[in-house]
Amino acid sequence: MISTFARMTRFLLFTSLVLLFFSCAESKEKATPNIVIIYADDMGYGDLGIQNSESKIPTPYLDQLASEGMRFTDAHSSSGICSPSRYALLTGSYHWRRQHGIIDAFGKPFFNDTDITLPQVLKTKGYETACIGKWHLGWDWPFKNEPSGEVMQWGKMRKVYLPQDIDWSQPISGGPLDRGFDYYYGDGTINFPPYAWVENDRLPIKPNASMDIQNIGFSTKEGDWEFRPGPKVEGWNPYEVLPSLTDNAVEYINTRDPKEPFFLYLALPSPHAPIIPNDEFDGKSKAGAYGDFMVQTDWVAGQVIQAIKDKGLEENTIVIFSADNGPEGYAWKRAEDYGHFSMGDFRGLKRDVWEGGHHVPFIIKWPGKIKEGSVSQETISQIDLMATLAEIAGASLPENAAPDSYNLLPVLKSEPYPTPLREATVHNTYATKWGIRKGKWLYIDDSTGGHRTLPPSFKALKGYSDFKTAGLLFNMEEDPEQRVNLYLEHQEKVKELEALLQKYRESARSVPLKTKN
Repeated sequence: MISTFARMTRFLLFTSLVLLFFSCAESKEKATPNIVIIYADDMGYGDLGIQNSESKIPTPYLDQLASEGMRFTDAHSSSGICSPSRYALLTGSYHWRRQHGIIDAFGKPFFNDTDITLPQVLKTKGYETACIGKWHLGWDWPFKNEPSGEVMQWGKMRKVYLPQDIDWSQPISGGPLDRGFDYYYGDGTINFPPYAWVENDRLPIKPNASMDIQNIGFSTKEGDWEFRPGPKVEGWNPYEVLPSLTDNAVEYINTRDPKEPFFLYLALPSPHAPIIPNDEFDGKSKAGAYGDFMVQTDWVAGQVIQAIKDKGLEENTIVIFSADNGPEGYAWKRAEDYGHFSMGDFRGLKRDVWEGGHHVPFIIKWPGKIKEGSVSQETISQIDLMATLAEIAGASLPENAAPDSYNLLPVLKSEPYPTPLREATVHNTYATKWGIRKGKWLYIDDSTGGHRTLPPSFKALKGYSDFKTAGLLFNMEEDPEQRVNLYLEHQEKVKELEALLQKYRESARSVPLKTKN
């Protein structure tokens, strides 16, 4: 016969185990997830094998990421060029509320002091934050004097900074550390001076030489014209950049405390020109040097994802992959020479308001929360990451923050939500040309969505024709290639979208403020 003491002991033990179980379950449920954003540069929607059955580029790591998470087929960057899209991703605001163009070498910061960034918001919930890779959003450089050099570039004499024009001993303000990041490591922008490493707000090695198009010091496989003239560290080698960023990102993950959440923004300089895949990736694609560079970009993503797994952080880490805009003009010739269409079936390339300029890959993995292998056709923007990740982290957004960012959490969790999630999405690169997407309808306020002329050979290859109307209207559900202009047939829809575009441009935000209880 079991004694009363024994029964009581067993009861207490059972109760403790039950409480422990629910405590662990609750702790796991409430655990704040780590967040890793891998951001490619000048990469097309059709460069991923999982999105292009005719792709000539193997991308096994990103394809695997998509199979383990959710892939969006209708995702967009804010702009068709670099700096504006990066600003929009990090603020949840359309870039055109600030400016349209990129930040040139030694340009002032894109941000205003009133801007609230994603890392700043995440830090309110205890996140450690790091930016590794391409910044391209400007610094306040400590200039000693005006540029004292002069060099011929792109058929024109240009004034350029020389090493002696900048006080390299001073910290550089206005960069990642002033925008909410605890740590920064990168080269700033691989094709812009200074050609040197930056760690936090200093250059560990000071530039002591200069580089221009006539004096690069190494061969590139494609796109050497991208290098802007300016100061460099003696012996600087762009082929070391991508491997070094990879190593640094892996090391950052390996040194994280599993008990403390972190946010890593890994902004890759690839596959942007100059096209410089490391030798071990030569010939790994059937799409030339660019294809090989894409293979390396995919490999880098794979190393970072594997580091998360090896550290035992996979189950509590959100991994997001996207790109800042569509592919560069090299894509036209690549399509003709290799049969690889970086833009996929979309019209246009980088810079364009055409779909190919801003329709980008977008993959997100969140184990246990997002169904594996799911595909969403919802129209979204990278701007939406601000509101979404703030919601996931349990962080409050100030009223002046993320004015154009929608919360994607219902889509990610496959929960009911008003369709479409976004009332509308603005497409823009430069101030001269605008588009707006609402539901299936896309309106462009010009006779073309392009910012440059199509090569006749590519135009013939795709069977594209020009349009003569003052504006353009497309049914994107039936015509994602933007071949059938419905501008004249649906003037009421044109007027509706014109008015909505004007409203967005004149207002301070496009997402309604939440009503307070």
